[in-house]
Amino acid sequence: MTRIILVGYMGAGKTTVGKALSRELGIPFYDLDWYIENRRRKKVSQLFEEVGEEAFRKIEYNMLHEVAEFENVIISCGGGTPCFFDNIDYMNQQGQVVYLKATPDVLYSHLLMAKTERPLLKGKTPEQLKDFIREQLAHREQYYSKANYTLDISLMDNYDKIKDSIDKLKELLNLKPQTSNLKSE
Repeated sequence: MTRIILVGYMGAGKTTVGKALSRELGIPFYDLDWYIENRRRKKVSQLFEEVGEEAFRKIEYNMLHEVAEFENVIISCGGGTPCFFDNIDYMNQQGQVVYLKATPDVLYSHLLMAKTERPLLKGKTPEQLKDFIREQLAHREQYYSKANYTLDISLMDNYDKIKDSIDKLKELLNLKPQTSNLKSE
């Protein structure tokens, strides 16, 4: 059974890497935020606004415990997921947890390009955003660093580099495709 859980700061590329790895291995991919939105029938940003961060984190905790029971799966967690309750310890018990690590400058550039609305970043100026990322990353590093593996994705800025990162991740986790009908590119 394969259960891979991707953690890291928002904008680190967890969804991008998770989808690509899912295609390579032929196993399902779940983005925890999307799973929450599907189950609750509301966007994460709406939930944040309506119930606040503390209540959202409880919802996230419950949904993590659901999806982390699935077999042969790749899961991408929200940036804050490992930092609340016992989530990072639970994830480490459930599967192979990989911290996708990037510098604050790389995260800043990724977040500027992102199309997803991020509740914690709403209304911040570029300078405030840079400071916020640095401060939060410094606080969250203690949780992220508990992951079983760390993959530096700082240079993952085009398709070839994403493919290289996926290859490094497969090597790190000693993974091979589970199906024989995968398309090669």
